[in-house]
Amino acid sequence: MTITTTRPLIALLLCAAALAGCASSPSPHGEVKGASASSREMGQSDTNRIATLAMRANLDGLYLLMDKLYRRNPGEWKKTAIGREEAEKKVREAVETRQPWPELQGKRDIQAMALALSPDFKGDRVAAFIHATADMIVVAHGNKIEFFLVDGLDAQRLYNAARNVEIGAWILASRRNAAGAPLLLSDEIGGDVRNLSFEREFGKIVGRLDLMAEFLTEKYRRAGISYVQNLLGGSFLQFLPVR
Repeated sequence: MTITTTRPLIALLLCAAALAGCASSPSPHGEVKGASASSREMGQSDTNRIATLAMRANLDGLYLLMDKLYRRNPGEWKKTAIGREEAEKKVREAVETRQPWPELQGKRDIQAMALALSPDFKGDRVAAFIHATADMIVVAHGNKIEFFLVDGLDAQRLYNAARNVEIGAWILASRRNAAGAPLLLSDEIGGDVRNLSFEREFGKIVGRLDLMAEFLTEKYRRAGISYVQNLLGGSFLQFLPVR
């Protein structure tokens, strides 16, 4: 190999090394982090694992929205707790242990969401709305937060859950109480202030639910295609003897 032919190769290798270095350098906005390994994963398929991770991300997204709503509406947590952190802890525990929220009068999922967003609701609206929305999402997943090989998911129910979150976010942003004030202060657009962080968090939850619904639909379609491919492969894609 001559010097003239090796120069382009060396330059290509140097570029590849530089790109690899850039890819491995930490981002100023943080790094992607995977969940910790657990022996429970042995009972999970890839679909189970993805569903579990998506569920955890959606619940954490709702908890983040709860914190943001409490900060903008401190009068709400004062109805049920002596501090914001205590109020948030109560809601988390109720969601994670699948306990009903007392102020929702025994209602669950979409009925609870409707009550929490009613102009006449007098309780802690932040707690009621977050709990009801979380409950609706869990119900759409077959009343489970973690998924294993024996579990199945309905793509249409997840799609419907995504639409329910969209409807809930729209009502929260547009509906007014009897005094003409917003049910809860959330996004703010006016003058020099532009805060759309609530909309972004709702959008992430909707996006994950929609992606999971599409993934489940694709999974069953691909299973059929794989079956046909295996049948064809058995007959037509075999190597032929040469001696």
